[in-house]
Amino acid sequence: MSLSLDKLRLLRRQAGDATQASPSASTPAPTSPAAEPALPPAANEARARKPAPDSVFAWVDQEIKHKPTGVAAPPAAPAAPAPAPALRKPDVGGLHRLLGLRERGTASARPRASEQDRHVPGEQIADGLFLIEAFLPQAIPTAPLSLAFARREGEAVQPQDLLFFDTETTGLAGGTGTRAFMIGAADWHHDAGRGTGLRIRQLLMTTMAAETAMLRTFASWLQPSTVFCSYNGRCYDAPLLKTRYRLARQREPISALDHVDLLFPTRRRYRGTWENCRLATIERQLLQIVREDDLPGSEAPAAWLNYLRGGSAVNLRRVAEHNHQDVVTLAQLMLRLVAEEQRERETLALQS
Repeated sequence: MSLSLDKLRLLRRQAGDATQASPSASTPAPTSPAAEPALPPAANEARARKPAPDSVFAWVDQEIKHKPTGVAAPPAAPAAPAPAPALRKPDVGGLHRLLGLRERGTASARPRASEQDRHVPGEQIADGLFLIEAFLPQAIPTAPLSLAFARREGEAVQPQDLLFFDTETTGLAGGTGTRAFMIGAADWHHDAGRGTGLRIRQLLMTTMAAETAMLRTFASWLQPSTVFCSYNGRCYDAPLLKTRYRLARQREPISALDHVDLLFPTRRRYRGTWENCRLATIERQLLQIVREDDLPGSEAPAAWLNYLRGGSAVNLRRVAEHNHQDVVTLAQLMLRLVAEEQRERETLALQS
């Protein structure tokens, strides 16, 4: 309705302007332009903006495109608010899987292994501590074993004083966070029922709380005359056990005992002969020992941790077999190094 009224007003204004613009015959033309009467600011602005129409309907297009000042436009309808985007539900299960967390009380939880798979060899001697024993009949050397091969001239050790030992640990980095979950030891022993041979004893803990009992049991195997024999045990196994004894607030019995590390004399003698001087290489090349279905020592930590989390004990039993063979190999390597050194000395004595 307001638009129709505006159009009528413009028509009337246009008609009035045309009448005033056509001069009357009786009225003389003015010699000088007369000043136009002052108009309201709104009318001046409208006149300045409105061009001369070319046709009768040109004013309609002009009026629609350019609204004169002072004419209020109808208020625009408020725009409808845009709908809020739907919030995406977070994937809690995916976040748990990313962080390695297990969901509680769900059917997707990992089932525990069966009783057969959880079988641990040996006899349980304390809560979470198992003792695995074996005996290999063999002749015990009767003469003291010379330590000349280890560059300890004039020193010898009684065969029954040697304790060949090796540990299986939760990692190779060392430090207070690394612990030994298995200690294997072998010594030449005379048994009334089984005769003479190599006695193998292994301590395996199946809970963290069994470490105190394991360290105490291992300390009971040691005598003042015991001589440790290991393969890189002076640099790794012995310091690790010393740390665990101190953390358990027990008397540390290792520092007071002698220690023969077979790694260093083996390197001096066979370096460059084979690709490396790892114990597995020495077994295969020097002692002609080939292991079957052996679990590498690097996989021992994962096997033990998997068992603690309720997994199968299959690989844990393989760790025990691997440790068993390690201490048996140490006894054979000791005899081989002593024999090689004695043979070389006899050859030099004959040549001189």
